[in-house]
Amino acid sequence: MDALRFYGVRDIRFEEAPEPIIETDSEVKIKVKAVGICGSDIHRYALLGPYVSGTVWGHEFSGEVVAVGKNVTKVKVGQKVTACPALYCGKCDSCKKAKFAQCENLGVIGQHHQGAFAEYIVMEEENVVPVPENVSYDAAAMVEPSCVVAHGYYKVNLDPGDTVAVVGCGTIGLLAIQWAKIFGASKVIAIDIDDAKLELAKKLGADETINSRNKEPFEEVHKVNGGKGVDVAVESAGTPITSAQTFSLADKGGRVLFVGIPYGDVMVKRLYFEKIVRNELKVYGSWNAISAPFPGKEWTSTVHFIANGQLKMDPLITHRLPLSKGVEALEMTAERKVSFGKIMLHPEDK
Repeated sequence: MDALRFYGVRDIRFEEAPEPIIETDSEVKIKVKAVGICGSDIHRYALLGPYVSGTVWGHEFSGEVVAVGKNVTKVKVGQKVTACPALYCGKCDSCKKAKFAQCENLGVIGQHHQGAFAEYIVMEEENVVPVPENVSYDAAAMVEPSCVVAHGYYKVNLDPGDTVAVVGCGTIGLLAIQWAKIFGASKVIAIDIDDAKLELAKKLGADETINSRNKEPFEEVHKVNGGKGVDVAVESAGTPITSAQTFSLADKGGRVLFVGIPYGDVMVKRLYFEKIVRNELKVYGSWNAISAPFPGKEWTSTVHFIANGQLKMDPLITHRLPLSKGVEALEMTAERKVSFGKIMLHPEDK
């Protein structure tokens, strides 16, 4: 089958790979219809390289069930699905407490197990999530990044009426804006240095937008929020600078949620760090997108809100390409010479 295999930093190849087969009674074989390039994929491609050279990569996907093991009851052949890519060990202390996101051996497809940048993939039944027919394959492939946001909001107990600031309006940030409205936020403030992204944030529900280039974000937040910080500040840009700045955005007793991953040391100025102490902030790290019962309410909630139209995925997708163009697509992300949002690859397109 056709696949993208990851060999080294900026070395991914479109080539033949063995087609996976069902080996246990609890497995499901899926024909991949859409697979997205994750922000973490971009960093690993450009900076870190693969876990195992030559592995089939990719983890945000959707597809059609083409075969099932004899004990599978959740889905049937012909059904539209997505799947949770996380692989927990089930043996560590965290897993025994059903805290799967904190699994000491947590993995993801595309590391040591075949990923979804391919025509076919085989997953365990418990990882497979049914999707209604009115949800497109592209939208279904966006369920996993949406669950990353939902997982974080469930941790901070976002309440109706809360004010929220979202730092970074990439895919995760734009999903964080939409989820904040679903949770009942009274005001959502979007912060970025790209006016085009801020314009899209406005269309997707942001009440206020701030271009923070050459500005102190907390001063701008106070201007648009009645002289106060917000109840919940969300860091979704994943840069060292924004990771430090986000501490300053929360009001007294506020909550700070980190869903972005900075690939560099975070040096926190006294101006920002002091806010943690003086404002008695609660700081939350959020990792992955899973909870109990596995894969968690993040997945059922996301599918529900995509199906009813409250989560809009199409505006986040800027490129739709054949899987064969995956090499060029990843190189484009590494060069960062053009603007892009979510890049969706389609294995069936030639």
